Amino acid sequence: MKSAVRFTINAENPLFYALEPDLSLTMPTPEQNPDVATAAASSESAPAAKIKPAAAQKKPGKLATRFAKFGLRSGMDFVLHLPARYEDETEIVPIVEAAARFGQPSQVEGIVTGCEVQLKPRKQLLVTIADDSGHQLIMRFINFYGSQQKQMEVGRRVRARGEVRHGFFGPEMVHPAFRVVTANAPLAQALTPVYPAGVGLSQAILRKAINEALNRVQWRDTLSPLWRQRLELMEFEPAIRLLHNPPHDIDQYTLTERTHPAWERMKFDELLAQQLSMKRAQAARRSVGAPRLDTVGQLSNAFLMTLPFALTGAQQKVLAEIRTDLRAEFPMQRLLQGDVGSGKTVVAALAAAQAIDSGFQAVLMAPTEILAEQHFRKLAGWMEPLGISVAWLTGSLKKKEKAEAKALIESGAAQLVVGTHALIQDTVQFSNLGLVIVDEQHRFGVGQRLTLRNKGTAQGTAASADLPAGASPAVPHQLMMSATPIPRTLAMTYYADLEVSVIDELPPGRTPIVTRAIDQNRRDEVINRIHAAALEGRQVYWVCPLIEESEALELQTATDTHATLAAALPTLNVGLVHGRMKPAEKQAVMDAFIRNQTQVLVATTVIEVGVDVPNASLMVIEHAERFGLSQLHQLRGRVGRGAAASACLLLYQGPLGPVAKQRLLIMRETTDGFEIARKDLEIRGPGEFLGARQSGQAMLRFANLETDQWLVEKARDVAQFLLQDKSEDSARTVRAHLARWLGSKEDFLKV
Repeated sequence: MKSAVRFTINAENPLFYALEPDLSLTMPTPEQNPDVATAAASSESAPAAKIKPAAAQKKPGKLATRFAKFGLRSGMDFVLHLPARYEDETEIVPIVEAAARFGQPSQVEGIVTGCEVQLKPRKQLLVTIADDSGHQLIMRFINFYGSQQKQMEVGRRVRARGEVRHGFFGPEMVHPAFRVVTANAPLAQALTPVYPAGVGLSQAILRKAINEALNRVQWRDTLSPLWRQRLELMEFEPAIRLLHNPPHDIDQYTLTERTHPAWERMKFDELLAQQLSMKRAQAARRSVGAPRLDTVGQLSNAFLMTLPFALTGAQQKVLAEIRTDLRAEFPMQRLLQGDVGSGKTVVAALAAAQAIDSGFQAVLMAPTEILAEQHFRKLAGWMEPLGISVAWLTGSLKKKEKAEAKALIESGAAQLVVGTHALIQDTVQFSNLGLVIVDEQHRFGVGQRLTLRNKGTAQGTAASADLPAGASPAVPHQLMMSATPIPRTLAMTYYADLEVSVIDELPPGRTPIVTRAIDQNRRDEVINRIHAAALEGRQVYWVCPLIEESEALELQTATDTHATLAAALPTLNVGLVHGRMKPAEKQAVMDAFIRNQTQVLVATTVIEVGVDVPNASLMVIEHAERFGLSQLHQLRGRVGRGAAASACLLLYQGPLGPVAKQRLLIMRETTDGFEIARKDLEIRGPGEFLGARQSGQAMLRFANLETDQWLVEKARDVAQFLLQDKSEDSARTVRAHLARWLGSKEDFLKV
């Protein structure tokens, strides 16, 4: 075996070690241990792409790659990788006492008195230990390695931690954490941290890497003593060290609930970084030029006159906010949110009319072709009689139709453009784009929204004429719409760089929707209800979560349900629409349903948003327990759009888990989209709520927007002060704080 080789940390890229003559850290060679924890020691600064010449030809090790996939690159990344929970290994509990703590974790120690592999009912390793009092406990390993069996030979002393339960042969632990120890081996002096881990990253590896980083980062507090005193916050380094190694006598409740002052410091710092980043993005946006859409003229007035209804007070309020933004010299970035059926499309159409009145084009992008076509038909029906050219562009158009639409868009002949993702293709060029409208904005990724907005940056002469003196090429105004209401705390945090308009009033005449949860065993009763509704001239949606049979989920599928309902209701026309159908086929089915040629429409969630059939008054959602609250609310919003009393039936398969039961109860109790959104945030957290995985949005790791609202408000105020204060001290604080908490992730927060 080769002797150990000394390595030093490369400060430029802390993921790699470089061979150096000056020896400061001894590590085994890669041959001895291919998973050397190379990322443990580093400076706080974000790593550069270079490594020292001595290691330049070496590929990153397996462990470095695993760390990087988990976002652990710089030393501060490791320092801020805080424990998810803690284990108390500071005391040994007698086996008899551990057995009395049924279901609670305990640490016991004893001598192995038996170790055998049992083959029935399945292969498992059973290890019996006895403590000094003679009481015995069985450790049961259903998945085990041969090395574990050798480790726990009879006569060895073992220390084990886990939950004790009552087994057939007495108290037992299933898959406890264990280690072989010597007599009188010292106990831990602090609680043992348990870190969030990924594939190939054991707790031992993480603890070693994090401890190395704690000893090597350059500690500095980004908040001055004066700020810490004003905010009543702990110093950064003591707070971090306490969270990684809390003393055994600490109040563990404050750790698990994250109410300890050390946790409060971490949560404040995280929130401050996000507020700083958002407000800087907002300031950067205001420094960019935009076309001034300051004419509310003939088209806008004529459009309002042709509407068969009056705008609600809430619609008038948000329209005034949008019109003010469109007259500004910097690009509007406004989120228009409102419940299902609150009238967002009319407001968006009036914003587009203002852009067209001002001599610019407007574009509306929707996430699905069904929703985009619904918008196109509605907007074309409103605008074309007023002499406005409305173009339609989706991926399903034939080559000739696409070419014609692109030509109209590029020439400026198409004043209003509606479509799907096809609008962001490189071959689509606008003449003078002034307003971008994105419907259901959370269903598009950051890159997609940014690409569409950038379609307006290379403006022609007409756009450039209206720019402020010395401004760069115009960026179009952007209006984002969402039928998923965002709770106030979430909007204040994640949309700090946006203006938010809320339509909090439904148009008059909308009928309340009665919601019932029904066990799927009563399916025949539901089918009878459908038949009765159809005989009264009403139409029905029946929504299923899957298209075809799945081995993983035994769900009633759309195709099977269609066949079942068609057989059970021979006097009715039963249609079927799902995402795998060709666009023309889907539209033909939808048209038949809109014209009441089809009485029952079996569908997947392609009808979740945008579909407007006032005669549909009954919604059946199959396997409702499989849907999220937001989806259930969106689907329910497809009915109740006419004068008839409407109902939503949530078919579920028992037994229900606690989360599914909670969702169905919430749906029964309220039809208020804002209350549902608040409950949804409580259940799922902000990452899932905003669709973080799709959008690239950087999520909070430590702060909770419901319980930590007071910290959100403090962070917002401090961020505003630091950015307005032009002193070098404030500028240095902002730079250091953002580098520590966001690094390269700051760009994700800007779209």
